[in-house]
Amino acid sequence: MPNPKEHLLALDQGTSSSRAIVFHASGRIVSLAQREFRQNFPQPGFVEHDAEEIWSTQFAVAQEALAKAGLTASDIAAIGITNQRETTVLWNRRTGTPLHNAIVWQDRRTEPLCAELRARPGFAQTVRERTGLVVDPYFSGTKLRWLLDHVSGAREAAERGELAFGTIDSWLLWKLTGGGVHATDVSNASRTMLFDVRRNVWSDQLLEALAIPRSLLPRVLPSSAAYGQTALFGAAIPIAGIAGDQQAALFGQACFTPGMAKNTYGTGCFMLMNSGSEFRVSPAGLITTAAAQTDATPQYAIEGSVFIGGAVVQWLRDGLQAIRASTEVQALAESVPDSGGVMFVPAFTGLGAPYWNADARGAIVGLSRGSTVAHIARAALESIAFQSAALLSAMATDGHVPSELRVDGGASVNDLLMQFQADLLGIPVVRPAVTETTALGAAYLAGLAVGVYGGLDELARQWRAERRFEPTLPRERAQQQMALWARAVRQATAA
Repeated sequence: MPNPKEHLLALDQGTSSSRAIVFHASGRIVSLAQREFRQNFPQPGFVEHDAEEIWSTQFAVAQEALAKAGLTASDIAAIGITNQRETTVLWNRRTGTPLHNAIVWQDRRTEPLCAELRARPGFAQTVRERTGLVVDPYFSGTKLRWLLDHVSGAREAAERGELAFGTIDSWLLWKLTGGGVHATDVSNASRTMLFDVRRNVWSDQLLEALAIPRSLLPRVLPSSAAYGQTALFGAAIPIAGIAGDQQAALFGQACFTPGMAKNTYGTGCFMLMNSGSEFRVSPAGLITTAAAQTDATPQYAIEGSVFIGGAVVQWLRDGLQAIRASTEVQALAESVPDSGGVMFVPAFTGLGAPYWNADARGAIVGLSRGSTVAHIARAALESIAFQSAALLSAMATDGHVPSELRVDGGASVNDLLMQFQADLLGIPVVRPAVTETTALGAAYLAGLAVGVYGGLDELARQWRAERRFEPTLPRERAQQQMALWARAVRQATAA
């Protein structure tokens, strides 16, 4: 039965800020609110967030977005949640209090444990075949194991069934429902290194291997489903959509057909290609992940993850102090015709796909006496495109070549970067009219569950392009540029 309500509320909990967006059913943004929160770096390789601060900022921006839109809870058909993936929270079921700061997806503290796991005969292959992932600190499972091993009393409390584990979506859902619902969706579950994506169940074998009690785990539902209700905004609103940020963006970009691909330019960069209902393991360093699902039928995506994307611009601002605001980077980069031979490999937290090198560190190579901060800024911006081009190259090695790349995320508004991306890829880069596709995907998933939308065809018809960047660089020149990038990566990863 069609839902007469015309508005959806998306909670978009990201790595550096909490945002809330009210969408009209047409996909139009009605209002947006955003608040940054603290990034904690207790020691090198450690990245943490205060889970309570995440909740307080997320709740505040949701209230603000409703107020800006001039709407009340009674006007909202449903809430959709999308979130930074892999970030791990462990809390007490009775008090709702986290036992430790959330361990962020960028955190590398569990590399020694991962090295130990990779050394176990057959374990890495089992992980690949069951989860589609590689054994890496990026994923939630070893983060949870670290908390159980290092937080005083945590393992004993977990064994007694007193604790709950969740990625950020589960934490927000728990808070929104007053502790009434402990659940997650398949896309977030697939990022834990504990979930069998072929069968859509938690893997007893992997739980045993990581010594993680099953009682900690949330219930797993499709991404579009009736999760529960919240009354915190003055009237009951269904919570009906949940997806990890990158799967939500793939959905919001209307990439519903196998072979369609998107790249999100956020703190990191994440390229996903819809691979339909077929599970395939990539031989080229990419991972297979669960896509957002509208029912119980498994759906997959091939994914490549870049750990440092837009974060390199933040480093130019806060670390190098080359710019005062992130918005200044394009003008600084455009003040020189090219990077002057400078290559910037922003491996601040190692390199993700397709390299999977946890020991790599940032490097700026090719400096000369004539190099300026403008050349470094341009090289930093171009590094985002180079890393993403390496992902598409890996997809091509796997036999996947999209006809175009749909783009979104904060850095996608940078025309210089998008044109350079198209030049390196050799295919059109298409920016949608609504670039808030992560939040839009969450809204769409929620809207489908409560009858705002009739199906995927209706959503596909709503997608509109704002600008199309056609490649202009000769392929030989693009290949030369990629060869220079590959050489810079080798320098960054040299022992």
